[in-house]
Amino acid sequence: MKESTAMNAPTPHTTSPTPAAGKPSDGKSSGPGRLLITVYAIFAIAATSRAGYQIATKFSEAPVAYVLSAVAAVVYIAATISLARRGAFWYKAAVLCVSVELLGVLVIGTLSLLDSVAFPDATVWSVYGKGYLFIPVVLPVLGLIWLYRNRPSVTAARKLQRGA
Repeated sequence: MKESTAMNAPTPHTTSPTPAAGKPSDGKSSGPGRLLITVYAIFAIAATSRAGYQIATKFSEAPVAYVLSAVAAVVYIAATISLARRGAFWYKAAVLCVSVELLGVLVIGTLSLLDSVAFPDATVWSVYGKGYLFIPVVLPVLGLIWLYRNRPSVTAARKLQRGA
């Protein structure tokens, strides 16, 4: 019995879970890129939740710390979005966001150690992210390394090499 070819034809609503043959992944949709974006998304949710709760319930106790937690939340949200998007603009935005994050972790981490009175309650970046297993100080370093390895000029060169 002959099978109908219409049944085997792809429908416009189906998508392939893997890239088409000969078409390389963009680096963000698989492996370390996907993991990095996922961790940033988790931190965006965690920092936003923490800051929202702190500001709503006990802002007068440590306003500087809670505003800094909110700033961290905004940085994590922006980093997540920019890391997940394609294109030169988003690459530059991701480098900026992750660099600001690293600077923030280092500055706030150092200040929280030097002047604990100014930080009566912890922020996401206090003591270099101690409350988050120091992931906040490691994450931007890994992010910058990943961005460097996946910078547009290198990615384009890899695509050319695969095509040749």
